[in-house]
Amino acid sequence: MFRLNYHNQYFAAYQDNSQIQQVKKLWLESLSNYPVEQILRGAKHAIENNEYLPTLNSMHECCQQGLAKYGLPDAHDAYLEACQAPSPKSAQKWSHPAVYLAGRDSDWFFLESSIERISWPRFRDHYQQYCARVISGEDLDIPEPAALEQKHSRVLSKDEQLSELHKLREETGL
Repeated sequence: MFRLNYHNQYFAAYQDNSQIQQVKKLWLESLSNYPVEQILRGAKHAIENNEYLPTLNSMHECCQQGLAKYGLPDAHDAYLEACQAPSPKSAQKWSHPAVYLAGRDSDWFFLESSIERISWPRFRDHYQQYCARVISGEDLDIPEPAALEQKHSRVLSKDEQLSELHKLREETGL
């Protein structure tokens, strides 16, 4: 897309194939945190809004704008939100359902008990999958928390309470 839209700038910046391969590898590694659809939307945004060939930094900014358009937080901000959310998780106010779902799929206990270097990649992969689904038009919902069964118990009379207390003392040997 950039070669077609920024023809002269592109060939002036990347003059030989080995340089192009190095740049592609750098961009691939750097943009690997984003779903493919988000990178494409970011590239389109860069083309539509910039007169010049984007740098890697401006490409990151364009990809982030793509997330905001769908109400999705940045991946690392979503990770921090998921790690810091109190329980019960499904009852919290989430910035986007994708954050909750990625946290759930990553395993809440794993997120809370593991260091970021280990838990971040797992969360990021799940979050990217949900971001891709949102970008492709899917609506995500947080499941309703399961309600506790409500048992209606009757109040025991004073004699019944004493009887139950005696039974309990006999059972426990007190």
